[in-house]
Amino acid sequence: MFGLDASEPAKKSLKIFQENNINTVVELGAGLGRDSIFFSLNNLSVTSLDYSQSGINIINKKINDNKLKNINAKLFDIRQKLPFKDNSIDGCFSHMLYCMALSNQDLFNLNREICRILKPNGLNIYTVRNEHDGDYKNGIHIGEDMYENDGFIVHFFNKTKIKHLTDGFKNINIESFEEGNFPRKLYFVVNKKIN
Repeated sequence: MFGLDASEPAKKSLKIFQENNINTVVELGAGLGRDSIFFSLNNLSVTSLDYSQSGINIINKKINDNKLKNINAKLFDIRQKLPFKDNSIDGCFSHMLYCMALSNQDLFNLNREICRILKPNGLNIYTVRNEHDGDYKNGIHIGEDMYENDGFIVHFFNKTKIKHLTDGFKNINIESFEEGNFPRKLYFVVNKKIN
């Protein structure tokens, strides 16, 4: 669905991670692993988490095919407590995970868990489809800012919602970008954990 090459947000995030001495990264909602593999190939230690067993199987095949030693993939529901110790991870990355059918409370809980596992000054970089996207307010309104189009539920964000998800963090950047042929309209968000 999204191609095989690393996403533009992952390429941009790699530079930010490198500039901030981020060495261990968790990708939340890794899908088929295109961004996790990209981070691994660029010398980051990566844990890929995804809800789909078939996605995890594909990532594990890519890990084996590329003989990568600095990456592992785990089946995981991000609505649960993240499987890492407090203050143990340098950075988190997710591309459109927050746009899934997650309630505002789910997102608040996820943000709290990310804050818990990140080291002081750790970075949480994520992307979300925004209120300027062509699918926003189209389809069936599910509740909150979620709409169902063609059987797929998307949670849309505005800058106010992003700023509500900064407990324990300082927002460093919110930047608009477009992706795909539609195109999808998104925000690229960088939050730094407060000491």
